[in-house]
Amino acid sequence: MAVVKIIELVGSSRVSTDDAAQQALKQAQDSLRNIRAVDIVSTGIRGEHLDEYRAHVRVAFLIEGEDVT
Repeated sequence: MAVVKIIELVGSSRVSTDDAAQQALKQAQDSLRNIRAVDIVSTGIRGEHLDEYRAHVRVAFLIEGEDVT
């Protein structure tokens, strides 16, 4: 039986909300294996001059290990 873990991340970018989501995924791929889905929860603009795009994402990945029956 497969078990999926979900974590939440916030990516940021000066380019766009899409790029902010890509940055979050890129960072996740550096330390996680078996990523199966990324859902964008919300996007927004932040910063003193409202020049930083943000993307709140949920990353789902398979947990490795022995199957428990």
